[in-house]
Amino acid sequence: MPAKVVFHLPAKQLKTYRSRAHLRVFDRIQQEVEIRGGHIRAVRRDPRLIDPSATDWRAVLDDGNLHIIENGQVRHPNALNTALAYIPPFWHLDGRGVLCNSSIAERVYDPRQVRLQPAKAFFQQQRRRLVGNRRSRYNQKREYEAIPEGAIAVFLQGGNPEKQGSTHCTAREMLRAVAQGAENRPVVVKPHPLQPGDAAMVQALKDAGLDFILTDANIHDILSECAVTVSFNSAVSIEGYLHRKPAILFGRSDFHHMAETVEDPADFPVALQNALARKGGYAKYFYWYFALNCLSVQGNGFADRMLAIFGDAGFAPERLGLDWRI
Repeated sequence: MPAKVVFHLPAKQLKTYRSRAHLRVFDRIQQEVEIRGGHIRAVRRDPRLIDPSATDWRAVLDDGNLHIIENGQVRHPNALNTALAYIPPFWHLDGRGVLCNSSIAERVYDPRQVRLQPAKAFFQQQRRRLVGNRRSRYNQKREYEAIPEGAIAVFLQGGNPEKQGSTHCTAREMLRAVAQGAENRPVVVKPHPLQPGDAAMVQALKDAGLDFILTDANIHDILSECAVTVSFNSAVSIEGYLHRKPAILFGRSDFHHMAETVEDPADFPVALQNALARKGGYAKYFYWYFALNCLSVQGNGFADRMLAIFGDAGFAPERLGLDWRI
């Protein structure tokens, strides 16, 4: 009997996942699998599959099927993890993890191996779509807000990076390091739009004497004027590449290849100088990361890329009972 493709989804989305924009990849996979004669089963996601401390998933996954886990943290022979890769319509479908834990983090980026013309075309296309329309993953303020030119822009992410163990320090330590090492540049801080505690933390540090400009401006207003972005591993830092702005990361990331990573907050001044000295290369990297290493749910290449990822995981079309000729 052929293997099935099993989706692991939050319980509240089991009946509606095919109509959810933030789960679009599952609908595309289901379309392509079923049209080729394969079978999909959707089940409630076990909490162990998103627990970064878990190391043994055999009780959940050892059945010979191919398991696809929404926001998974699983490394198991018959499992793939999936999540939005920062910017729609690109997704991770990855046997090692998603976002900072994706296998892209371990891949070698060599700009000499990336063709310039398709990279430039892709980069400009994404700039028109996102920068030109002032769009981001989360809804942004439509009104324009002035940002000091040459500022250091810090993008907070709530408490999730620290809970997930992907940071090299606390958010307070990061903010202190930036304020103390800013070299007279203004420091603009944008709290995460879904994390109300961020603004209160920044205000407490301001009350303690640190100099920050707190803002809820559209990220593209900030990115167009700032000199450098700072975050743990925020999507905004990779969006900053569309503005050709260097990134400083205080956490683990799978887009570190073009960034300065700070493991000790005391090293921020050196990272700042290195980041400000960076010249170009953003179009090639953006193309390499998204077009060559992620899965787009738009366009005609989805099925071929999906089947290749399945095959790399040990699930060739024959094992899943799929007609590869379609």
